[in-house]
Amino acid sequence: MKKIAIIGSGEFQLPLIKVAKNIGYETHVFSWGGNESVPDFFYEISITDKELILKKCREIQIDGVCSIGSDLANITVNYIAHHMKLIGNSLDCTRITTNKYLMRNHLGLKNVPIPQFNYVSNCKINSDKLFYPVIVKPVDRSGSRGISLVQSEENLRFAIDLALTESFSKEVLIEQFITGREFSVESISYRGEHKILQITEKFTTGSPGFIERGHTCPARITEEEKNRIYDIVYKTLDAVEIENGAAHTELKINDEGKIYIIEIGSRMGGDFIGSDLVFQSTGFDFTKSVIAISMNENLKFTDFINDNVQSRTAIVKFIFNKHDFAECFKFSAENPDSVIHFDYDDCDHIDTRKVTSSADRFGHLLISTDLRYQDQILNKLGL
Repeated sequence: MKKIAIIGSGEFQLPLIKVAKNIGYETHVFSWGGNESVPDFFYEISITDKELILKKCREIQIDGVCSIGSDLANITVNYIAHHMKLIGNSLDCTRITTNKYLMRNHLGLKNVPIPQFNYVSNCKINSDKLFYPVIVKPVDRSGSRGISLVQSEENLRFAIDLALTESFSKEVLIEQFITGREFSVESISYRGEHKILQITEKFTTGSPGFIERGHTCPARITEEEKNRIYDIVYKTLDAVEIENGAAHTELKINDEGKIYIIEIGSRMGGDFIGSDLVFQSTGFDFTKSVIAISMNENLKFTDFINDNVQSRTAIVKFIFNKHDFAECFKFSAENPDSVIHFDYDDCDHIDTRKVTSSADRFGHLLISTDLRYQDQILNKLGL
C-alpha cells in the first residue's frame, strides 16, 4: 500500500485526508490536533516543525506529501518533497508564494500588474511617499489576519503595529488600495503545464479586516473579462515558477476594468473553494488531482472530470452573527436538496465573540444548485 503524508488536520484539510483514504492510500497526518481519528496514523507534531516531520517521513518511507489551503503547511510540504526527491514545487517557488513582499518583487520584475507597495521591517518605513488610502498587511499571513485599511497618516502607526504583531517574520507591506470587484482563480499544474479550473467571486466584510463573508462560482463576469483573467493568471503562474499542484490566485478588477494581481499561493484556496466549490460547479475533482500529482501518478486532467455536473453554481456563506445563522438555517430548511453541508458552532453564544479573522467565524452553509438561480440565492443569503 502506498503511503501519503498530509500536513495539517484542520477543517480545510479534512477533505484531503478522506479522499486519500478512499483512494486506498495509507494516510499519515501531522498536526498539533484536530480530527485525530480520521487518518490511519496521526502524529502530534506542529506543521512548522519541518525537520522532525522530515525525519518521521523518512522512517515511514512515504511515497508523496501534500496539503491544501494553508501557506504554513505548504512550506513544510515542499521542504519534505525537496529533501526526499518527491513531487512538489521548488524551495524558491515556496518562498516567493508564501511571502507577499518577495511575491510583489518577483511579479513586478516579470511585468505582472500589481498594486504599488512599500516594505516595513523593524518598524521603519522604506518610503514616505504614501498615497492614501492604503492597505497594511503582514507579509506572511493568510485568513485576513492583521489587515487594515488606512485612510490617513494618523492611523498608520496603529495598523503597522497590528500587522507586525500578526507577522511571523515581523515584516509588513503597505500597498495601494485597489477598489473594485474581488475574485480568486483556482488552477492545477503538472510538470509545468497549467490548467485554470474556476474563477470564484468573493464577498468580504470590507474595512477594517476584509474578512471573507462568502464565495460563489462561477464568477459573474463577461467573456472578455474571463479571457483577460486567464491571460494574466497564466503569466503569474509562470512568473512565480509553479510547476506542480494547486495554485490560488487572488485579483481585483477596478472601476476602469484594469486587473491587478493581489497575491498567489502555490496551494489550493481555503474557505472550501478548492475542496468543494470547484467540484460542485465544474465536476473537476480538484482534491483528488492534487493527491495524484503528489503521488507522481500519471495525471490526465480529463480523468478528474464529472460530466454529470453541468451549469451549476456553488456558494458558501459564512456565519458572523445571529442574523447570518438565521438566514442560513432558513435556507437549508427550505432547500435541503441544495445543501452540501451546513456546519456551525453553538449559536446561542454567537454574539459574545467578535470575528476578527476567518478563523473566528461561527460556521458556514455550502450549497450547489442550478446556475439559473445564482443571483436569487446570493440575494437571499445577503451576499
